[in-house]
Amino acid sequence: MGMTNVKSEPIVGDQKDPGRKEAYLETLTYVERLHRRLLDVIKDELDRIRCSEINSVQALLLFNIGDSEMTAGELRTRGHYLGSNVSYNLKKLVEAGYIHHQRSRSDRRSVRVRLTEKGRAICAMIDDVYNKHCAMLGEVGDISVEELRQANATLFKLERFWTDQIRYRL
Repeated sequence: MGMTNVKSEPIVGDQKDPGRKEAYLETLTYVERLHRRLLDVIKDELDRIRCSEINSVQALLLFNIGDSEMTAGELRTRGHYLGSNVSYNLKKLVEAGYIHHQRSRSDRRSVRVRLTEKGRAICAMIDDVYNKHCAMLGEVGDISVEELRQANATLFKLERFWTDQIRYRL
């Protein structure tokens, strides 16, 4: 039994809400731009403390490890990093003395990582930056806690939507 060739009209925006596509594309632009800007902020702080051994992505990796001991796989499942990027950056951070690594006793293929004192110093620097930002968000940025919560709720829904697109091939 052959399949019939069904032609469908291309989906162009949302007929019920014509402004949706423009708003969606603007959101995508802001998400991309915000991530790059955060990396710029972290790079600026690294420059201020005259730290040229690591880049802003590696500094954020240190922050996301924090006080934990974890594997590269666990960092990937947190959703922060792509696979090859984690391995490469962890290797560089070990070589530069920011991270200790040790093979897992139960699974010799797995390597557990934790921060060295040098890594904890970078983590503390980023935490200080975030604390400074939090203190200034309302006064300087004119951003309330409620606005942040609403943005977070919307971004969470967008992430879930994209995850479903992949998981269920919508």
